[in-house]
Amino acid sequence: MSATIAAAGQAPVKKSRELGWGSPVAYCAAVILVCATLAPVLFIIIGGFKSNSQITTDPAGWPNPWKVSNYLNVLESSGFWHQAWNSTICAVFTTIGVVVLGVMASYVIARYNFRGRSAMYSLFAAGLMFPMTVAITPLYLLIKSFGLVNTLAGVIIPQIAFALPTTVIILVPFLRAIPKEIEEAAMMDGCGRLGFFFRMVLRLSVPGLVTTGILAFVSSWNSYMLPLFVLNNSASFTLPLGVQAFAMEHSVDTAQVLAFTSLSMIPALIFFSLFERRIVGGLTGAVKG
Repeated sequence: MSATIAAAGQAPVKKSRELGWGSPVAYCAAVILVCATLAPVLFIIIGGFKSNSQITTDPAGWPNPWKVSNYLNVLESSGFWHQAWNSTICAVFTTIGVVVLGVMASYVIARYNFRGRSAMYSLFAAGLMFPMTVAITPLYLLIKSFGLVNTLAGVIIPQIAFALPTTVIILVPFLRAIPKEIEEAAMMDGCGRLGFFFRMVLRLSVPGLVTTGILAFVSSWNSYMLPLFVLNNSASFTLPLGVQAFAMEHSVDTAQVLAFTSLSMIPALIFFSLFERRIVGGLTGAVKG
């Protein structure tokens, strides 16, 4: 009898340990997925250190010798830095607009009771189902009617609009999770709604703000479709368009094209890698809220 009880007590422990380690098949699948994701990135970065003859004879091999001049030539060109500056302007202002407008709209939806609140939230949720590709033609006509073609503002404003649905969906649970007792205590201390918003809400929703800001920055930095339609002048190109123009200009020099591509995507990779935990933590908080 005692042996049966002991066996019954040990069984769940063994099962929990097995569930804790996970299945080897899942680990193998995860490793294969990671390798498949990183392989093209490493191929581009390492390919920038090769010569054209090395890429032709042994495209999957290591550089021998390593040719750093490809990256140095790109860094010495003024066009690369000008396009990087344009991408930085678009990404920074898009991030600021998305975070500011997103937190204000989310605060109203999450903390105010008014007619049409659910419909407004559903409208933002529906915005997730319509990518920019679907609306690119009417969007271009609208930008052209406002005279924003070949301007960075013509890229920044639509990017803010299309990033707001994701921002609102992430931030609303954060703001709803703030206890009403805190708001009532602030009201008793003479703090109005705006004061509560600036003094308490913004501080308590920092993980969500950081998450949405990072997503908006990386998405804007890698944006290609909208700048392709709006920016027709090479002086206003962002880095994704600069990669295309550089590849067409140096179509014979494959190694230098790979170097230019590597340098254009490395800032976004570094930025995303540094704040990866912030993104995971922010999305986890949004799900819990």
